[in-house]
Amino acid sequence: MPSGLVALALGGFGIGLTEFLIAGLLPQVASSFAVSEAAAGWLISGYALSVAIGAIALTAATARLARKKVLVGLVALFVIGNLLSAVAPNYQVMLLGRITAALCHGSFFGIGSLVARGLVAPERKSRAVALMFAGLTVANVLGVPFGALVGERWGWRAAFWAVTAIGVLALAGIAALVPNGAGEAQSSPPTGRSEPVPPTSLRAQFRAFRSWQVWLTLTATALGYGGMFGAFSYLAYTFTEVGGFAPSDVPWLLMVYGVGLVVGNLVGGRAADQDRDRALILALLGLTVTLTVFGLLAASATASVILVFLMGLFGFAGVPGMITRVTDFADGAALAASANVSASNVGNALGAWLGGLAITAGLGYTAPLYVGSGIALLSVVVMAVAAHRARPLPPAD
Repeated sequence: MPSGLVALALGGFGIGLTEFLIAGLLPQVASSFAVSEAAAGWLISGYALSVAIGAIALTAATARLARKKVLVGLVALFVIGNLLSAVAPNYQVMLLGRITAALCHGSFFGIGSLVARGLVAPERKSRAVALMFAGLTVANVLGVPFGALVGERWGWRAAFWAVTAIGVLALAGIAALVPNGAGEAQSSPPTGRSEPVPPTSLRAQFRAFRSWQVWLTLTATALGYGGMFGAFSYLAYTFTEVGGFAPSDVPWLLMVYGVGLVVGNLVGGRAADQDRDRALILALLGLTVTLTVFGLLAASATASVILVFLMGLFGFAGVPGMITRVTDFADGAALAASANVSASNVGNALGAWLGGLAITAGLGYTAPLYVGSGIALLSVVVMAVAAHRARPLPPAD
């Protein structure tokens, strides 16, 4: 594993911590600034909105710059944002810090995935992306308990100081360990093979969106995430109101889900390098079946533990392959990679909204699982169409 991938994974870990730890700190932050729970919630929703905007805006603005320099700048922005949060004298500065840190999120993973795949041979590109995303998946497991533990012992500001320190380490690691030119011409030193030189001009990058395969992949990404998060957003209610778990059980159950994310990410990356479209269809189909069975067996505690693990596994198994797929059909355009991150956030919002509508309609706390299953099934259909259209035509007689 190239040492540059370790630095990228550390950056992903820090960014993931910033996203997730706030959930365990929200009551303390609200009390500290004397704001309502709804106002404090903007520290989460404002972050998510800024991720979607920043992924496109910053990638477009830095299209002509060297990718390593862009990554260093993005991590520097991340450090500044968390530093602002750590020292914030009031709620407004805290929100500004969250927005500043969020702006780098989508572009980091979009551009970072291109740099990661440029560090290895082409046949290992999905595994390289999976290793970079490993930091994010581990942060998903540790983020909320980390924030709650540090916040309880040393106060919520200490958690942001810790994330700032991780950001500084990632910044130094990327500057020192990622080779200059990584991800530019996509050269592959281990084999001497190379991939097409990616477009740098903004016009050329937008030209990549003329490809139906790019749009089909982005749609499958949004629907796949929408299916998973349509169910995930209301899992606490499913566990306590249907499964009979105590509220104190929810954190460790969510950690089981997070472990599934870690495993699915690594397994999915390896599978995508063997047969990418087949791996993606199987991952999305596995998510569809898992959510349906979860809805049927949610009253069983044992089944719930197994199924929430499988939900995380299948839900994230397609992520490395989706990113390499969209960038392959976009000829390595960074804007397409960042658009994939934005698509996932759109899917998150769509799934959570539809799951909430199902509960409001009185369909019960298993309804989001079935809603998620339906959305995931749509993603299977879209991915199957994309795979079929991508098949080479048989040779003429």
